[in-house]
Amino acid sequence: MTTANPTAAPPLAAVPAAGLFDHVATPEDAVRHFRGRLGFETDVSDVAGALAEPDPGFVLVDTRSEAAWAAGRIPGAVHLPGRRVAEVARERIAPGTPVVVYCWGPGCNGATRAALAFATLGHPVKEMLGGFEYWVREGFEIEHDGGREHRAVDTLTNVASSAPAIECAC
Repeated sequence: MTTANPTAAPPLAAVPAAGLFDHVATPEDAVRHFRGRLGFETDVSDVAGALAEPDPGFVLVDTRSEAAWAAGRIPGAVHLPGRRVAEVARERIAPGTPVVVYCWGPGCNGATRAALAFATLGHPVKEMLGGFEYWVREGFEIEHDGGREHRAVDTLTNVASSAPAIECAC
């Protein structure tokens, strides 16, 4: 005969919060939705991991302004301001080449507009969530006109204690 452990936590019960699940997708719809998002989006950790490979399999495109590019960018990125994608992308990036785009950060939809322009031109494309802001906050290397540097890791976005992690902290 076994006895129950009186200090063990009881299993979590499904108690819906008032109104939170009044309108909820079916699990099947949720699978389609989240799988779809992963087809359009990536994050800075995944991009950093891919860029560490000899052939990442995509071109990383910084869609920010000239001034933002000069102040700091991801090493290896191609600078193509979002407003110019439709007119010059064909000259700069081979047709059909996979592209990952980024802009300043989560408060900016410049990368979204650039991703749409690349998709319209026939490129497989993903948007890097968090943009340059989260690249910097996670402590990944940046380059600017004065050289390369790593800034301090923001412990709210990455729990790495010293060197930047390539795996997401979530």
